[in-house]
Amino acid sequence: MNNASLAMSADAKPATPAWRVIAAATIGNALEWFDLVVYGFFAVTISRLFFPAGDSTVSLLLTLGTFGVSFFMRPLGAIVLGVYADKAGRKAALTLSITLMMVGTLIIGLMPTYASIGVLAPIGLVLARMIQGFSAGGEYGSATAYLAEQAPSRRGFYASWQSSSQGMTTLLASVFGAVLTSSLSDAQMQSWGWRIPFLFGLMIGPVAYYIRTHMDETPEFVAAETTQSPLADTFSSQKERLSLAIGVVVLATVSAYLILFMPTYAVKQLGVSASTVFTAIIATGVIQTVGAPIVGHLSDKHGRTGMMLGAAVVFLLLSWPAFYLLDLHATFGTMIAMQIGIGLVSVTYYGGMPALLSELFPTQTRTTGMSIAYNLAVTIFGGFAPFIITWLIQVTGSKLAPSFYLMGAAVISMIALLRIRALKLR
Repeated sequence: MNNASLAMSADAKPATPAWRVIAAATIGNALEWFDLVVYGFFAVTISRLFFPAGDSTVSLLLTLGTFGVSFFMRPLGAIVLGVYADKAGRKAALTLSITLMMVGTLIIGLMPTYASIGVLAPIGLVLARMIQGFSAGGEYGSATAYLAEQAPSRRGFYASWQSSSQGMTTLLASVFGAVLTSSLSDAQMQSWGWRIPFLFGLMIGPVAYYIRTHMDETPEFVAAETTQSPLADTFSSQKERLSLAIGVVVLATVSAYLILFMPTYAVKQLGVSASTVFTAIIATGVIQTVGAPIVGHLSDKHGRTGMMLGAAVVFLLLSWPAFYLLDLHATFGTMIAMQIGIGLVSVTYYGGMPALLSELFPTQTRTTGMSIAYNLAVTIFGGFAPFIITWLIQVTGSKLAPSFYLMGAAVISMIALLRIRALKLR
């Protein structure tokens, strides 16, 4: 069962053109990530409109808590959609997940605020986030499996586009943030400006749905024998692989959601303008978009775990100095330098991770295993990262609290990667 039971030869080529494969898998993931990033970027504005409170910190904590609540739905979505993908195919699961994602985005984009409908506003927001969380639970595993199963010899390159699509949407959301916060007044932002990115994201949905309904199933899934009990098989014979996959994802999700939280952190804790932060984060988006396929290609040639371990060590050693420097010199130049640094280290870790996760599970349970592992890690360590960091800063009184959380995540993932190397899984 090592590295999955491949039904194709290592030199097999995907029947579908590469650009169609990449577009079909990544466009839905892009919509999911775009909505998550936008929600995090505009957390301060959303907190005023949907969770008004006498204390701005309490209001922000409620908003970030709502951000995290949707992640409780992700494990359920991972199980339901992951099992569906392993039984009915990657195409069917991807089409269903994009439909659900569009529904959630529509609700957020059109939901009246607390001032208009009172308590129904935050309730509606929570409902929309829960629908999106359920959809996102099955999106990552299905999309990654679809990419990874195209050509086993180039698994790293194909699967890396999953990470690249997150970079694209970070870049796009940052551009929206920079333009809107620099060109609109605070009153305009609160009145209608914050809705623009969500409505734009909604426009991506029909395109993604069309592409996914017209894509081909993966050659590897078609050739493999399916199981009627992928969930039971995963928990009965692949428990260690599942735990290792969770450990691998921890650093990736903490660093990703730390980037998402940076506008809120910089504005609230350092007094930096929102437009400055969004402009700085654009650099991270560019690096991840361009760098992930390069790293994925290199991981096909040189292995995944070595590069990922190196990135984890850098996070462990340099997180605290980076935040200390940012606290001392909260300038545009320092913010740009930090975002570039985070981008370079993150993409080195992200680039090979989707392929590594796919190699931990056989074809018959690949989507179920990846979906559960990824979403448990994201739910526990990533979804509530902004909330936990805000709480840590409040309790400790230290603006450097984000670095401690990132360092802890690095240690957990390093242990998992070392175990994978010891088992020679990749």
